[in-house]
Amino acid sequence: MTKYVDLLKKNAMLIVLVLVYVFFTVMTKGLMFSPLNFNALITQNAYVFILATGMLMCMLTGGNIDLSCGSFVCFLGAMGGIMLEIYKWGTALSIGGMLLIGIIYGCVLGFLVAYVNIPPWIATLAGYLAFRGLGTELLSSNSDTSSIPFPESFRKIFAGKIFSTSSKQLNLVCLGVGIAACVIVILVNVIGRINKLKKGYEAGSLIGMIVKCVLSVAVIMLFAIKLAHAGGIPTALVWVVAIVLIYSFITSKTTLGRYFYTIGGNRETTRLSGVDTKKIMFLAYLNMAVLTVITAFITISRTQAANAQAGTNYEMDAIAACVVGGVSAYGGAGTVFGMVIGATLIGVINLGMNLMGVDADWQKIVKGGVLLGAVVFDILAAKKNATK
Repeated sequence: MTKYVDLLKKNAMLIVLVLVYVFFTVMTKGLMFSPLNFNALITQNAYVFILATGMLMCMLTGGNIDLSCGSFVCFLGAMGGIMLEIYKWGTALSIGGMLLIGIIYGCVLGFLVAYVNIPPWIATLAGYLAFRGLGTELLSSNSDTSSIPFPESFRKIFAGKIFSTSSKQLNLVCLGVGIAACVIVILVNVIGRINKLKKGYEAGSLIGMIVKCVLSVAVIMLFAIKLAHAGGIPTALVWVVAIVLIYSFITSKTTLGRYFYTIGGNRETTRLSGVDTKKIMFLAYLNMAVLTVITAFITISRTQAANAQAGTNYEMDAIAACVVGGVSAYGGAGTVFGMVIGATLIGVINLGMNLMGVDADWQKIVKGGVLLGAVVFDILAAKKNATK
């Protein structure tokens, strides 16, 4: 009995995600389950997954956050619009210019946090205020409508579809990719279990692995079928999957990834062990800035223009996705998979309440309640584990 209780606790947020999705499906009379809204769940909330990945790396180092990322998206959009439409630099050069701006900001922010020892929330709060003002001023001074449209060549890279077809036509390529992904998931689980058994490690039950594979395959094929009916694979999904897989590998399989966890667990002990903790902190914020640039690309491409409202409350959704996904507010604990669950839950809430026509203020109240509930759950679980 205790085994099943522990299993439920371990997958609590996944269960909550399913229940919330079912709730919104019922309340929207099935709209949440339509192919177009499956596509919207990805394209409209890709920013949550990407920014939450960067926020995860910051939070692992000791509960640190970046409050400036949403405003920085606005500023990057304005700069990109000026490069593309005012100075006519072209798509490739403008992308490079925006990326360079992101790297410069990441280096400056990382230096201030890691080497000048400015508390992250203060350093990023300055960016939160300054970049929103700078972005708005740049847009208003270079456009009569405070909005600069982006060319089709730019938008296709970050908000297009791969092997696009009509929504009335079943996209066979999309189904093929889904089947290939299912095969890969099964092989990874089977090979991983075999390797663990060979090395004498605990591999878990065979039934558990089979259930995990069946559920994973079901989710992948559901998305594949829905996206096949929606006209193809969104390029935003490709960016999200690539980033999630890369950072999952970094955090679980590399020495660098483990350093982020150990700094969050005990920074002084990590430093005394010979790890350059300042360098890790620097990399965390440089990494956050680069992922913010990619978020800006996707956001601007989806809205088809740079505008003063771009990135509003993005930092809050990213932080909420991490905390809801089990990333410790104190650092040292959390996984990319958990973050993905949290980001998906935030995305489902965003989409579901929009389809229901819920007022924006009430949406904030609901997300605030979800965030508080996740923190309380995390604290109570930690206390219970400490008393065992």
